[in-house]
Amino acid sequence: MPKPKPNRARERRIIDEIVVDAYNETERAMSWYYYLEEKLEFPFKARCTAERSVSPLKKDEQVEVLTMAKEDDCMREMFVLIRFAGRKLGVPLSQLEVLAAKGETREAVDDWRYWVAMGYEF
Repeated sequence: MPKPKPNRARERRIIDEIVVDAYNETERAMSWYYYLEEKLEFPFKARCTAERSVSPLKKDEQVEVLTMAKEDDCMREMFVLIRFAGRKLGVPLSQLEVLAAKGETREAVDDWRYWVAMGYEF
């Protein structure tokens, strides 16, 4: 994913709302997890934007996102569960672009994708 231009509004939201008071890797991971868990309205439709070795999705493949993966699975990267080949499967949220969603889902996913694209880490 190409590095985006800095976005002041998004940077301010990330600093003031998401990782505020998160002082180490674990706290930042959990801050992101709970932010996404609160903001994402499931299910929603998404499209794979890039292939990854940890995911079976192909570029432009469309999926239904069902829920967040368990907390323990999101300590290094945010994962969501999708319906894939008749079962639930975890894939990186950064691999997905929202196609259709309710509420603040699109903004929250875009916040995460921005964080990853900027090269920020927990």
